[in-house]
Amino acid sequence: MNVNRPVLVGSSIAGQELSSVGSRYPDKVAGLVYLDAAYSYAYYDSSLGDLSIELVESRRKLEELQSKVLQDTRPLIQELLETALPRLERVLREKQKDLQATPAALLAVYGQVKVQLPPAIQAIHAGRQKYTHIPVPILAIYALPPNFEDLPGDPAERAAFEARIGVTNEAQAKAFEAGVPSARVVRLPRARHEVFFSNEEDVIREMNAFIGSLP
Repeated sequence: MNVNRPVLVGSSIAGQELSSVGSRYPDKVAGLVYLDAAYSYAYYDSSLGDLSIELVESRRKLEELQSKVLQDTRPLIQELLETALPRLERVLREKQKDLQATPAALLAVYGQVKVQLPPAIQAIHAGRQKYTHIPVPILAIYALPPNFEDLPGDPAERAAFEARIGVTNEAQAKAFEAGVPSARVVRLPRARHEVFFSNEEDVIREMNAFIGSLP
């Protein structure tokens, strides 16, 4: 295929792949479109963190500490105490809040189903990185406030869950907006995570406007 500087579009976890391409080969793409995909796996903000990344980094540092038990590890211990572990604790507390707001019926479903992720998706999750610099034109569409009306549970529980996830995702949207100057951030109220299906006309309109604005 002879494709010259395409506009790449990705949904959900594919945002990680978009950021990988955009951060490493900005001259190879004309732009990136994130469809409810610009979350911490696609853009890392140190004040928010990312559970998978913090777990991997903390584990790596703890294993290094264990392997150097007879060496001077004061700098490593200081880094763990001052940075890595406090950040992991902060992210875990936020995760706990998310779970506490999750409807009991949904938690029960999670407990009954053993999710088998395809190898490619497992590799994507395992390869998470701290993407902080993505110097290409970007359109980031968020489902905000989110819509989880199809989830199990009573309406009050669902409303509380939507509110909690809305706060979490809005924080990420603001971080992306502030940290990526080349990004146009669009919020689609009451859209679903699969924004192209729930808000097809809105997505097409925004994508056409974005592509039309590219040099």
